[in-house]
Amino acid sequence: MLKGIIKYFVQNKLIAFTMLLVLLLWGLMTVPFKNDNFFLGSYPVSVDAIPNLGDNQQIVFTEWEGQSPQDIEDQITYPLTSNLLGLPGVKSVRSSSMFGFSTIYLIFDDDTDFYWARNRVLEKISSLPINTLPQGVAPKLGPDANALGQLFWYTIEGRDKNGKITGGWDLHELRKVQDFYVKNILASAENVAEVASIGGHIQEYQIEVKPQLMRQYKISLNDVIEAVKETNKNIGAKTIEINSAEYIIRGLGLVDKIDDLEKTIVVTNDFAPIKIKDLAIVTLGPKDRKGILDKEGAEVVGGVVVGRNGSNPQKVIKSIKLKIKELSEGMPSKRLSDGSVSKLTIVPFYDRTELIESTLGTLSTALYLEILIAALVILILLRRLRVSIIISALLPMAVLTVFIAMKLFKVDANIVALSGIAIAIGTMVDMGIILTENIILKLDQSNGDKSIDELVVEGASEVTSAILTAGLTTILSFIPVFILTGEEGRMFTPLAFTKTAALLSAMLLSLLVIPPAIAKWYRLGTNNFKIKDIGSYLLAFVGFVLVLFKFWAGLVLIGFFVLTLLKKINVLKGKDFGSILNIYLVISIVLILTHYWNPLGVDNNYFFNLLFVVIVAGSVLAILYLFYVFYDRILLWAMANKFKFFCIPMVLLTLGILIYISIGKEFMPKLNEGSFLLMPTTTAHSGISENKKLLRQLDMAVASIPEIETVIGKAGRVNSALDPAPLSMFENLISYKTEFILDENGKPMSFKISDNGEFYTKDGRVVSAGSGVSKDELITDVNGEYYRNWRKHINSPDDIWNEIIAVTNIPGVTSAPKLQPIETRLIMLQTGMRSPMGIKIFGTNLESIERFGSDLEKEIKQIDQVNTTSVFSNRIVAKPYINVVLDRDKAARYGLSVNELQEILETAIGGKLLTEVIEERERFDVIIRYPKELRAEPQDLKNIVIQLPKGGSVPFSEMVNIKYAKGPQVIKSEDGFLTGYVLFDKNEGFAEITVVEEVKKILEAKVKNGELMVPEGIRYRFEGNYENNQHAEKSLAVIIPLILIAILFVLYFQFKSLTVSFIIFSGVLVAFAGGFIMIWLYNQHWFLNFSFLGNELRNVFNVQTVNLSIAVWVGFIALFGIATDDGVLIATYLKNSFNDKQPDSIKEIRMAVLSAGNKRIRPCLMTTATTLLALLPVLTAKGHGKDILIPMAIPGFGGMLVALITLLVVPVLYCFWQELKLKQRNLTYEKL
Repeated sequence: MLKGIIKYFVQNKLIAFTMLLVLLLWGLMTVPFKNDNFFLGSYPVSVDAIPNLGDNQQIVFTEWEGQSPQDIEDQITYPLTSNLLGLPGVKSVRSSSMFGFSTIYLIFDDDTDFYWARNRVLEKISSLPINTLPQGVAPKLGPDANALGQLFWYTIEGRDKNGKITGGWDLHELRKVQDFYVKNILASAENVAEVASIGGHIQEYQIEVKPQLMRQYKISLNDVIEAVKETNKNIGAKTIEINSAEYIIRGLGLVDKIDDLEKTIVVTNDFAPIKIKDLAIVTLGPKDRKGILDKEGAEVVGGVVVGRNGSNPQKVIKSIKLKIKELSEGMPSKRLSDGSVSKLTIVPFYDRTELIESTLGTLSTALYLEILIAALVILILLRRLRVSIIISALLPMAVLTVFIAMKLFKVDANIVALSGIAIAIGTMVDMGIILTENIILKLDQSNGDKSIDELVVEGASEVTSAILTAGLTTILSFIPVFILTGEEGRMFTPLAFTKTAALLSAMLLSLLVIPPAIAKWYRLGTNNFKIKDIGSYLLAFVGFVLVLFKFWAGLVLIGFFVLTLLKKINVLKGKDFGSILNIYLVISIVLILTHYWNPLGVDNNYFFNLLFVVIVAGSVLAILYLFYVFYDRILLWAMANKFKFFCIPMVLLTLGILIYISIGKEFMPKLNEGSFLLMPTTTAHSGISENKKLLRQLDMAVASIPEIETVIGKAGRVNSALDPAPLSMFENLISYKTEFILDENGKPMSFKISDNGEFYTKDGRVVSAGSGVSKDELITDVNGEYYRNWRKHINSPDDIWNEIIAVTNIPGVTSAPKLQPIETRLIMLQTGMRSPMGIKIFGTNLESIERFGSDLEKEIKQIDQVNTTSVFSNRIVAKPYINVVLDRDKAARYGLSVNELQEILETAIGGKLLTEVIEERERFDVIIRYPKELRAEPQDLKNIVIQLPKGGSVPFSEMVNIKYAKGPQVIKSEDGFLTGYVLFDKNEGFAEITVVEEVKKILEAKVKNGELMVPEGIRYRFEGNYENNQHAEKSLAVIIPLILIAILFVLYFQFKSLTVSFIIFSGVLVAFAGGFIMIWLYNQHWFLNFSFLGNELRNVFNVQTVNLSIAVWVGFIALFGIATDDGVLIATYLKNSFNDKQPDSIKEIRMAVLSAGNKRIRPCLMTTATTLLALLPVLTAKGHGKDILIPMAIPGFGGMLVALITLLVVPVLYCFWQELKLKQRNLTYEKL
């Protein structure tokens, strides 16, 4: 059937090429990289930096102003949690009770639809039993966003026409603009779930009553409250008709200024009205704050834009920026005292698109380089221009087809998903090489009795089954990844999709497009690739246009035109033209490759980078060439000395197993986001003024580091359900500068230098690199040098973090683990902790949980692998409380109820919301309370004046007792159990999961021998990345065997022999060992510890400790398929060779094996060369995203290096098996 399909496309080439054209145009429209296609339009795949790793969760947020965490827990959180636990699809419920609000996280199963879950929660909330919650308390759903929803942060600042900060704006003015102007406009952007504000002052009308005057006028607080409520409303009196015209009647009574409130009549005594202004002061003042925003020591106002779940982050941010552009013209401005004009400007300080573009830029560059390298290897080893073009064109076409599949199946493009394409390049090329080699062999051996079409079909059909088997083994090796669940499933399912799609598209294109392409372009007896005159001129024109747009690849096309022209005028002879053209293209590809790769870094000159590329690529190709030259002799020796030869793979396998046992473990390598998040905390008793001072100190200290771009500090919470942070928790978002100053396109800029290598500034100064100057201060010079933003001793972001830690050691602030914005967001929403390593303690009593947490903290601090300063147990019961205890008997004697006294206490001290003032689009609360001087001290509580029902008044002290106590600042619970946290971090040089396992082992031993007592009713569990890793290991324990069984099944289906299947499978084991050996080398301090032209090769190849993580395992899963490919094809040729030759002696068996090996060695080495060289740009990557790419690439690189032995192991094992069969046959004949 497949032969018939191939024959159909060969005979109907127009259909094949039309299909190719459709895929090309459709693929170009869906490209996720920068794609503004003028002719076709752009419908790109949705993009983000990383997959959405957050749980499928819904947030129920409930406010109850002024209430303590304990009351919030008892009266809101616990009743709600109890009712929500039974929802369908809910697997866990986490909650947090803080001052004034409750947050409940409902974690649903991953396969539960997000919006279906929201509907179920809404139904449950709306059907709560009466009196479940206090009167007036209404829970609401959080925004329909996921854990990665916070896309864009900004501040609002006054700036002049040159963009310089001017100031001149009060914080309440900025907050008013944010809340009633900017916020509403940005919320209308496409797929924005929420815009939340933080910082500045929210204004409110404050009625501060004077208790002595109220006593004098015999007026109670309740009288004032009722009067204010009644004075602020409009009414409608329907309509009247006058002279046939209808008039709408309105009764206007809304308060719109302070004077309206002051003139409000409370009571009338002896025909004399007592107004608000007679017994209170009315002001427009700041509301109590829940959060502070600080920029490098100055308090600012800002906001965060949250994208809707399932939306395209890049598209959302683009829409936001368009709205900001619209806003910019109409933003308020004012003339300052110095005569300058200050206009409010929206200034972003966190923009996810920067990380998205940088991450995808790293991967897209790696993909481009891999395609170039594949073309280079094919051209060098095949030495046939037409065939090289056909195979090389297969790669970009297959990649475009993957983008189409991603668009159709709604798979986002991110660093992990696109990595699936990157690690599939070797296998994708392999299919084209195998097919093309066999077709060309048929064409070269033809005696002219068959047409080209018949020969092409025959050549393709002979290797179709081998290609399908090899491809299916690789595809099947990734199918089990689709059943991964949890965070590892969310991380790697997109990768499995793209790799599977890449292999399927490469397989289909190889079988359906390559044969008709060869049949069309190949001419028997001709070695020239002919292009008509018009084609030559067209290529020259295209090349010229590309050069104009600074795409230097256009020079290659111009050179191609020149060579064609020289041939036309007989300067180049026909025989020489093909060779010269091949050499020209090889050199051109190497030059272009060097230009875009820059493996030694942009600060090295082009010649050094070119030399490095030539040496590295030449070394790999030279090694493979030597292997090819001596393959016959090596294989014959191995077959003659099987025991000695098998010692080599056995030693490698043993080394691999030993390394596997001893290697450290982590869940996932951290993605470098280009920014840090410093998250220290202050003591629970710190007030807002103290926290504001400490936050300012932290920001100013960090801003003093030359490598820091900006630092924005946040204390407390944004006005959003997504940010339940107390005022004692700081979040300092730190953006650091790129290593070199870059232009708008992300390319390094060169500046004018002096004779001693320092840089000239525009004001005449001379500065050294890393001095903290901006590009606007330097003088650009194309012949100058790149300016390095980092000082000499700063070589990596880790060094910058160490500088941050050194300057933020401030008394009153705890230490903080090394975190990044997205990473922290995921951790906090998944676990509730602010660290990837920690212990959750469960119980029913907060005091017991805190005590046991302190015991754990002491024990963990004694463990060597743990960073002592990072160990912190939550001080749960540490917030100072003033408990006002009411004497019910005394209250009853005065004719007062407990509720009345509580209302008076809440109103006088905390302030009671009475109504809302509407001023055009703006809204202001109206509250009533005592003046500040009468509510600033605990003693003032006793002096509250109580108006008695029967006349007279008494102080509050007559019926209350004041008690001081400690209470919880935050109460956290999970599935109804109270929880506490113990956070810790590892010391440098240790693996995350390995450290947690060691801590767990030590603690369990101490519990067992009685050194650590676990109180009754208390249990603990390790959380964070450890829990994710445990889940992943359980999944992998099932998946890896499934993959191996699937591969064996396919092999058996193809060869109908378990023995042959296991022989092929031996290649997987050898490659597996090679991958672990390469990881071990990366973990050695001496590996590549030398320089090349002044560049440390450890830095060039990103050599650092590699731990066993999910990313590494994915690299191994990819390696399984690639390693099996070669074995399948060798076994296919071996099977065919033995069927043809029917050997009946040991010598003939070995010759048959040698013959089969010789047929496969060349395409196999081409695959190996392509895979190895294509992984080099990944191993030397410099941008964001390399942290995940490199661990996936290392097993493949090491495995493919060692997999050369597969070309010997499989034939030798096959030879050994056939020799045993021969001996058994001979023994049987002898017995007969």
